[in-house]
Amino acid sequence: MKPKTINSLMAYLRKNKGIAINGSIQKKKLRYMGYFHGYKGYRYCGSPSDKLPFKDFNEIQAVYDFDMALKAIMYPQIMFLETTLKNYALECTIDYCKNENFAHVFTNCLTEYKAHPIGSGKYNDAMTKRLKFREHVYNTISRNNKRSLVAHYYNKDKPVPIWSIFEMISFGEFGSFLECLNQEIRTDLSKAIGIKISDDSNGKMPVIIVFSLIDLRNAIAHNATIFDTRFKSSKISNRISAYIEKEAHIKNITFDSIVDYIILISFLLKILKCNKKDIMGFIADFEKACENLYKKVPANIYMKIVYSDTRNKLLLLKRYI
Repeated sequence: MKPKTINSLMAYLRKNKGIAINGSIQKKKLRYMGYFHGYKGYRYCGSPSDKLPFKDFNEIQAVYDFDMALKAIMYPQIMFLETTLKNYALECTIDYCKNENFAHVFTNCLTEYKAHPIGSGKYNDAMTKRLKFREHVYNTISRNNKRSLVAHYYNKDKPVPIWSIFEMISFGEFGSFLECLNQEIRTDLSKAIGIKISDDSNGKMPVIIVFSLIDLRNAIAHNATIFDTRFKSSKISNRISAYIEKEAHIKNITFDSIVDYIILISFLLKILKCNKKDIMGFIADFEKACENLYKKVPANIYMKIVYSDTRNKLLLLKRYI
């Protein structure tokens, strides 16, 4: 079977999919977008069985542009939150154990397993997570032993400090670190972030926050499709939804729509006491992206992507900010 050329792909879209596409400009746009990453990725919303009723290539381009705009809007905020949460966790951890040595932190801080009866299922699960995290850390150090962050300590025969390890571990591994922390440190971290202790007595909210953001963060970093939240690999804890609803009075936060992630990011920026003008600008950028999409696609496509409660949610979010 011969590989399909861009011309044959355009002909296929016209003949087999009923999509109007012609001319050198649209050919160039299809080539930039990519048939498999572009058309194949944007022809449906949520599930491959839920096809978007495209009639014109410009509609596909509009959804693609909307998705790219979302990534451009959200990437700086996600990176900021990742860095900030790591910094807060590092500060709380070192303040507790008074030592930067990872081995010391591992022994004295990553002790969540002790909160459960020895031999119980929860004890074994917590211990397994703890040991897996240590293995990840040592593997990461081994892979990066020539980087200046690590080599500096290796060459002096000194242990690599926890802050240096934080520079190398992924956001997911950072989430595992938080899971393994003892409750006292987690509670201190929760308070430092701005979570009300009355709503997070066991200090689990920072863990929930990180795992709520991981799939989105990775999808954006790898340029995967995000407009329909297909990146979500597991159900997000109802605790974060309930907390936002209680504080911001925004209901029906299910994370099935991208607006709920806009709300989550804005909420976190708010409790971290970030500049209100900047948060409002972030929300306004999202509104503008939605408006641009609305102008370029039929209503039946728009309503599949931007849920009917989006405008009301954003109104309540701005009121909260």
